[in-house]
Amino acid sequence: MAKVPPLNDKQQQFLSVLRSPWKMQLYFWKQLPSMAFWKVRIREINPRSCTVSLPFSRRTQNPFRSIYFSAQAGAAELSSGLLASLALQGHPPISMLVTHFHMDFIKKATDTTYFCCEDGAKIFAAVQNCLQTEEPQQIEVQSKGYMPDGTEVSRARLQWSFKLKSR
Repeated sequence: MAKVPPLNDKQQQFLSVLRSPWKMQLYFWKQLPSMAFWKVRIREINPRSCTVSLPFSRRTQNPFRSIYFSAQAGAAELSSGLLASLALQGHPPISMLVTHFHMDFIKKATDTTYFCCEDGAKIFAAVQNCLQTEEPQQIEVQSKGYMPDGTEVSRARLQWSFKLKSR
C-alpha cells in the first residue's frame, strides 16, 4: 500500500475546515452549493479515505422513490474530489479535473447512502508526481455507495487529471 506523506500546514488547516460541521457547510455553500442543497455531509476524512453521506429526502429523490442518479454521482465525485483538494493544499497551483466518469447502479438507493473513496494514497502520489515531473498525471479512483445495512447500491470510477498551472 502506498504511503501518504506527512501533511503540511495548509493540508492540516483544510482538514480542520472539513471536520467542523459549520465550516463544512460554509465551504459547501461557497464552493459546492448542490452539496449543501442535497445536505451531503462529510462523515470521515483523512489522507487515505473520505466518506460522505447523501440523505434519502425530497431533495435527492427521483419519481421512482430512490435517490436520483445525479445526486449519487455528485456524492461519489465529492468523496474523491475532497481527497484531491486535500492533496493540492500548500503546493504550487495545480488544476484538477474529472476527465472520465463511469457509474454502475447495482440496487435502488432507498435510504441514506454513504460514498467512500479509499484511494487517497494514490491521489497524493499523483499530485507528488505532477509536482516532481511537471508533467500532467491521470489516475483512476473508485467510490462505492452503500446503505446503512451494508448493501452496495452504486460504484463509480473517476479518472482525475492533475496539471501544473503555468506561472
